[in-house]
Amino acid sequence: MTEVLVHPSELPTRNRALATVLRSRELAVGLVLVALVAVTTIVSPSFLFDGEGWRNLLVTPSILILLAIGQTAVIVTRNVDLSVGSTLGLTAYLTGQVFIAYPSLPYPIVFFIGLAFGGMLGVVNGVLVAVFKVPALVITLGTLYIFRGIFLQWAGKDRVYASDLPDSFLALGNGQVLTIPVLTVGALVVLAVVGYYAHTARGGRELYAIGSDPDAARLYGLAVNRRVIGAFILCGALAGLAGVFYAARYGTVSSGAGRNMELEAVAAAVIGGVAIFGGSGTVWGAAIGAVLLETIGRALPRLGIDDFWQRAVVGALIIGAVVLDRLLTLRQERTLAAAREES
Repeated sequence: MTEVLVHPSELPTRNRALATVLRSRELAVGLVLVALVAVTTIVSPSFLFDGEGWRNLLVTPSILILLAIGQTAVIVTRNVDLSVGSTLGLTAYLTGQVFIAYPSLPYPIVFFIGLAFGGMLGVVNGVLVAVFKVPALVITLGTLYIFRGIFLQWAGKDRVYASDLPDSFLALGNGQVLTIPVLTVGALVVLAVVGYYAHTARGGRELYAIGSDPDAARLYGLAVNRRVIGAFILCGALAGLAGVFYAARYGTVSSGAGRNMELEAVAAAVIGGVAIFGGSGTVWGAAIGAVLLETIGRALPRLGIDDFWQRAVVGALIIGAVVLDRLLTLRQERTLAAAREES
């Protein structure tokens, strides 16, 4: 029996809508997010409508959004960066120490220091992966422990307190622009810039080409090593920026800052539709995935769901996202094979 391939426009309206949702992971995850917020608000109106509900819904994911954006740039090249949580922690502590040493230093300079420091750590990962051809999983797992060890040695039992930071800097963690938290605005600006670059600039498109087929990209003449190193630099720089955000948001920075956030960043990207095998996905989807993860952590306790099931839900989302990616890839391969046979 010959399989008949039907174009989505020829499907009934309901089936066509379902097909659109399945093709657009960002839309699907966004609908899940909206449904979760709606159900939680109905059960517990204070989740959204008390004094801090709306603000927390927006500001809490801002740090994870930055990590997910950087992680996306790396994952689309068929790599991963497991050191971003340690980079965040190191940079957050560095931010506090810089302000302790130079209390009057303008905070825009501190943001630049965070970006530069994180980017420098990204260079280490990128060179080891791209030049020395060591798997990114191994390299970044190693640097995760190295960076965390440096952090523990540096900080010890000491910590940075909110009283050590300038009031104008801490105000960024609580400030708003037209009811939108300042940190959320910052994360959205980064999202817009990176998203625009990834889908319009040649360098951004080359990242996807490398992830789709690294060997073909080399044969085509693309600067694979340079692009991969650049992706790791971007990932590290955004993790550094997230560290500065962390210091502004929480004020207090201890040696546990950023612990396990690398796993959340990978989870956010994968749930948001970034293929773990590389070559596809968007920073927009990763950002929505980050918001969904943070919202799950706040919403499920309001619904009376205990901690075990909260973690189980996140695990199920990750597994479902990977399985869906694989099924869609196989379906696309069958469609292309059928098209070639017809031609």
